[in-house]
Amino acid sequence: MIVDLPNTTTSKISKALVRIREEGGAVALGRVLTLIIASTMGREEEAIEAANDASREHPMRVIVLSTMDQDATASPLAPRVDAEIRVGGDAGASEVIVLRAYGEAASDPESLVTGLLLPDAPVVAWWPGVAPAVPADSPLGRIAHRRITDASAQPDPQAALHHLCSSYRPGDTDFAWTRLTLWRAQLAAVLDQPPYLPVTAVQVSGAADSPSTTLLAAWLALQLQIPVDYAFTTGPLSHGIRSVHLTRSAGLISLERDVPDVARLTQPGQPVQDLTLKRRSLRDCLSDELRRLDPDELYGEVITRGLPHLDDVVAEQDEGRP
Repeated sequence: MIVDLPNTTTSKISKALVRIREEGGAVALGRVLTLIIASTMGREEEAIEAANDASREHPMRVIVLSTMDQDATASPLAPRVDAEIRVGGDAGASEVIVLRAYGEAASDPESLVTGLLLPDAPVVAWWPGVAPAVPADSPLGRIAHRRITDASAQPDPQAALHHLCSSYRPGDTDFAWTRLTLWRAQLAAVLDQPPYLPVTAVQVSGAADSPSTTLLAAWLALQLQIPVDYAFTTGPLSHGIRSVHLTRSAGLISLERDVPDVARLTQPGQPVQDLTLKRRSLRDCLSDELRRLDPDELYGEVITRGLPHLDDVVAEQDEGRP
């Protein structure tokens, strides 16, 4: 069910929610958190769909704050808030409140959402598109326990990733990190098997627009405490992480994804294995991040220590080249 509330207020939205529960039997019991999605008009549906899917694992209230793209606004708009309440089949296991704010009504996002938050429940803020310069200091970031960004959705993904290093606060995370989960799990499983020999060299490659490739290199450098070479690939099939090569005295371990969703694992003395290694969807990434509401300390270590260390190594290598 979808209820439209044109030119409305937070108070009227709250009353409409109560009325919908009383008339239709929809309840907020069991909602474990409030997810705030900050988006631009016309681009919110993909994020809402991901949140609806994730709500089957994490029942929640979803508040979508949608504002006009500044570049698309030629003249000042009259202040107005239009709302849309989705419950039942249109909202998965959540209840979705879409707020479309125009003009000056969009200048104070915190006041727009505060009255709609679930009481005594954690708040997660997600920017599926362009994120604030410092998420933790933004109006929505200040009221959130967790803050989710996506470096790959920024105009310059690699620059955005390095900016996260300086803007990081405990509670921040990025989908560039979440997309690494399957790669990290597979590499950890390989190194947990005998022979337990130290890794002496690492090479990582991936698409130039893949901040996950850079984060994977930074994680390996931090965990293995050795220099890591990483390179960007090009071509029509170049997307996401392409390969990881680990050198040990017993030989080379290679995990390569040359075709979408399938990776080939090669190890000394063992048969070649084809593994399912899909690029994770928005729904998968969001569900992962909602499983924990405490700060991701490993991500914090990688983004604040591993990434700068990786940059220093690359700079030293560049200086040593003729």
